[in-house]
Amino acid sequence: MAAIDIGSNAARLLITEVVQEPNGSTRFNKLNLVRVPLRLGFDVFETLTISEKKVDHIVSTLKAYRLLMDVYGVEHFMACATSAMRDASNSNAIIEKVKAETGITISVISGDQEASFIYENHIAENLDKDHSYLYIDVGGGSTELTFFNDNQLIFKESFNIGTIRLLKKQVPDTRWDEMKEFVKNKTKGFKEITCIGSGGNINKVFSLSKKKDGKPLPFELLKDYHKELSSFSVEERMKLYNLREDRADVIVPALSIYVSVMRWSDSKEIYVPKIGLADGLIHILHEKVKGRRAKQ
Repeated sequence: MAAIDIGSNAARLLITEVVQEPNGSTRFNKLNLVRVPLRLGFDVFETLTISEKKVDHIVSTLKAYRLLMDVYGVEHFMACATSAMRDASNSNAIIEKVKAETGITISVISGDQEASFIYENHIAENLDKDHSYLYIDVGGGSTELTFFNDNQLIFKESFNIGTIRLLKKQVPDTRWDEMKEFVKNKTKGFKEITCIGSGGNINKVFSLSKKKDGKPLPFELLKDYHKELSSFSVEERMKLYNLREDRADVIVPALSIYVSVMRWSDSKEIYVPKIGLADGLIHILHEKVKGRRAKQ
């Protein structure tokens, strides 16, 4: 199975082997994860359209992904696009072009769907029941928040605050205020909140921290990283932390979002299970295929 996630900063292809265990459980083995920094948000959040050059890059990337899926013998796949394609005035034309040239159908999903799909990884279900859990997924164009208490969904919400929008100064103070009020009001009165972070930037910070997998990052450490990384230029970050340019420029605005949401929800730590939208899509696809087989 494969999932393609076309985000505002990068497009990812995740190829996964789904194994049914004798005890009835399902194991998902990641076979390959490919990331291409298309950076669609840099066009869209300024001009509301995706340039011809970027359209060519999308088509070339998806042609390459199609070939990779063929080599791996992928039978089932899903392709979804998020914030940049939601905002682009020419997204329908791009979807038609991609379909004609690659055979891949792209679905542009809403922020609400994006929040739901990320939760499909069910990470919180494996954690203790003494806390409430707030998923924070930070992308180039939007941030998705999903909140659980006693395994019950309390809310899921999408905000047009993302790393590329922040770099492009496209996020007014009123939008920050709206998210702040929402988080403070909607998380009040619940059990102590633990956060679960997804997105390439929090994954990179987790790697830099040298923490063991499964261990959370304390809020204070995240604040320290934000302060430290903010003190360097993009070029210095690339050199000092061995970051690609397309990570070095967005990591600071990403941390500002994680730190803000954690502060507003009074959360002391964040788990980083290294999952994202593509992982959620694999779970959804698996359920769909299982459902089709059951009907046959």
